[in-house]
Amino acid sequence: MRRRSALLLVVLALSCKSGLKQDCAILFGSPTADTGLTGDQCRPLCACNGTVFQPPAYDDAFIQSLVDDWLPESAPPLDVDPYSEPVPADDPPGTVCAVLPGDAAAHPRPYSLATFPSTDAALAAGAHPTHFGHCGVCSTLANLAVYMRYVDLGKPVRSCGFAASDGGIDGDLQCLQGLGFDLPCAQIWAYNTQHTRSVCLDVCLDHFADYYNNPDDGTLNPCLQCDEDQSGPVFKAVAGRTRRNSGLPNAICRPCSEVQPLVHSY
Repeated sequence: MRRRSALLLVVLALSCKSGLKQDCAILFGSPTADTGLTGDQCRPLCACNGTVFQPPAYDDAFIQSLVDDWLPESAPPLDVDPYSEPVPADDPPGTVCAVLPGDAAAHPRPYSLATFPSTDAALAAGAHPTHFGHCGVCSTLANLAVYMRYVDLGKPVRSCGFAASDGGIDGDLQCLQGLGFDLPCAQIWAYNTQHTRSVCLDVCLDHFADYYNNPDDGTLNPCLQCDEDQSGPVFKAVAGRTRRNSGLPNAICRPCSEVQPLVHSY
């Protein structure tokens, strides 16, 4: 099974497909009416520099199985606003977070998460890579299910933030957990929203109605770029999982150079 999973990863994520236009200028994502880009500018595959990554379409049954069939080790809730702490250092290249399955006879099946220096090291330990970079509070499979379920996750997350615009985060947390996030993952999303509101409010108010991506060149709108620059590093360090490092296309389109090729199979 371990070898089969490795082969699946290689064949689907890194194989070069004949007849597919190789264009590094095309962004990776699933454009919606709010994206601002056409299917010629952004698509859910990367074909660049001789390699191709096209993730499968994860159906509702697979997504729900991530919630129903797996039992993670519980992660403790955050006890401090991570934006009050220094930004952690970047991971060494190749680092992955992987699922280590437990007793196959149990249902839901228990598992733990572990950080490995490489995909090969994870596979050698019998683990299944679930995203690139170290494990964090959003690395569980149930949180992955939320990332898969919402093509435009930013929209409901923003709506949850508006519910807590009075300055507290309790309403935001309750709303985020209603989307399916567990408490620790909901906390980092809420803290991210709170921090972005404090440092990017003026620019976000000015560009609230903008497309996510500039239709002319695909760059992020100024509000999203501010969030990326000011809040992104801490979010990535604490959450562990992002859509880009999990190989998931979404409504915010990104350069293929920022996307990690990963096929989810557990």
